[in-house]
Amino acid sequence: MDFWFFFNSVLLGVGLAMDAFSVSLANGLHEPHMKKRRMFLISGTFAFFQALMPMAGWICVHTVLEKFEAFEKFIPWIALALLAWIGGKMLFEGIRDREEEQKPEQTLGLWALFVQGVATSIDALSVGFTIADYGAERALVCALIIAAVTLGICFGGLAIGKKFGTKLSNKASILGGVILIAIGLEIFFSGLL
Repeated sequence: MDFWFFFNSVLLGVGLAMDAFSVSLANGLHEPHMKKRRMFLISGTFAFFQALMPMAGWICVHTVLEKFEAFEKFIPWIALALLAWIGGKMLFEGIRDREEEQKPEQTLGLWALFVQGVATSIDALSVGFTIADYGAERALVCALIIAAVTLGICFGGLAIGKKFGTKLSNKASILGGVILIAIGLEIFFSGLL
């Protein structure tokens, strides 16, 4: 495994974790006295789903689409379309909602945390299609790197949210959108060459 594999995996992790980061900021704001154990539970939940979704997408590609080798030439196009769509959506929402303030909510329950984990990682399912040319070991390592990056980013988001509130949350969505679009372009151009 080379430098570019790790670099792209970290960038995927950063780009995909921005929604979870935004939610973590809000969660930190709503629970200013949150204990570190709870912070790890919340961050770990986001990290788990961010690792699970790309692997689920990768498994779908290799169980259903493996039989269609002609499909391979379309993977860069699909990766670009998916990441540009998701990144564009994040970018649009971050710009649109930049001036809106979030209202305080009640303490986060386990069901709400589960829903947040799924909702913030559903876009990571498409990453399984973008890493379709990876072998099983490489795909798993990529998913684990994404999870580790998410864990750190979400833990930081909770800490920042506890201290400063949600003023950064929309900027995080904008940054995440730009990163995902850039990764989609990189995958597209490297797939064509």
